[in-house]
Order: sequence, then C-alpha cells, then structure tokens
Amino acid sequence: MIVFKIIRRVIAAILLIVIAVPLYALGVTWQAANNTLTRKGDVIVVLGAAQLNGRPGEVLEARLTEAKRIYDLGLAPHIITVGAGAPGDRTTEAASGKYWLSANGIKSKKITALEVGRDTWVSTENYVKFMKVKKMKNVIIVTDPFHCRRAMTMANDLGAIASCSPVKSGPNALANSGKRYLIREAGAYLAYVSLGRRGIHISDHLG
Repeated sequence: MIVFKIIRRVIAAILLIVIAVPLYALGVTWQAANNTLTRKGDVIVVLGAAQLNGRPGEVLEARLTEAKRIYDLGLAPHIITVGAGAPGDRTTEAASGKYWLSANGIKSKKITALEVGRDTWVSTENYVKFMKVKKMKNVIIVTDPFHCRRAMTMANDLGAIASCSPVKSGPNALANSGKRYLIREAGAYLAYVSLGRRGIHISDHLG
C-alpha cells in the first residue's frame, strides 16, 4: 500500500508539472502581449520581419509605425533596426526599416541599421553588443505582442534591461492574432527557458 501511495504521489506531481509549466508559459506570454505601459529607455529596437525590395512588409511596417509612435513620445532618443536579408534580396530588413523611418520624419542620424540576424537570438546578440559599446542599458523592444516575452527574456539574459512596446496595428496586432500564435510563442519561450542555448534553435523554429 505504501508503494502504491508513493507511485500515486509521483504520478500526481508529474501531471502537475506537465500542466502547470505550459500554463505558466502561456500566462507570461499573454501578460507581456497585453502590456499597456512602456517606460523610457536608452534605445528602441525594431525586430526584423519581411521586406519586399526595400519596402517593409505589413508586419515590419506595423513595427516601424509603433517605433515611430513611441519615439515621437520621447520614450527613447535613438532607434535600432535589425535584420539581415534573405538569399537573393537586394537589401535587408534593417536597411528597409531605416529608410522607412527616415522617410517618415525621423533624422537618419537617430537611426542605426544592424543588418544581421534572421532570427530573434542572433538579432538580440548583435543589438545588445552594440548597446554595450554605446553604454546603453535600457531597451524598448518593438515586436508582435505574443513575441514580446521571449524577446525580452533573451535581451535580459544578455545583460540588457528590456521592456516591450507591442504593435497596435497590422496582421499580428493583438486583435488580429489567434490562439495559434499565442501557443506557438509560449512553446518557443518554454523551449528557450528550459533548454537554454540548446533551445534557441528550437524556439526560433517554433516562433
């Protein structure tokens, strides 16, 4: 009887972990997506998304629009755009982002394009490295709502102090994002925090 009680307790504990951990990941991913308060920072970072011959796609344009909004509010004095180009592209996500911001009233000298990274981790490594050189500490990340938690966690792990200002428009705005995006990003976040560097490839593949 004692053995059976121990087995039942072990099974119950395992089931609790199996249920609780994914629920936690879903909860923190949802909470970050619904953030309505963005504090001031040293720099705004626009994470990359697809561009078409130098013109930002809908997802990237929504991120750039949000970056311009909080820049105009005076929340940070500088913007970094990140993202390399896909094979065959004549330009990069970062360069097209900088061009869009410049064309929409932000001085070019206030924008730095880091033309590297096709995933969240590589992009984060490079912009945090740039921030450290420039003695910057606090970053406001602009990305899709359900991507905020993972993006902030990676930046924090590399020594930055990160907050997120999720997009308010576009195909990945909260009103347009379905449960599939939430579940995918929660899974990507869980892979990253549970497996560390081994989970980076998995998390970016999922998200």
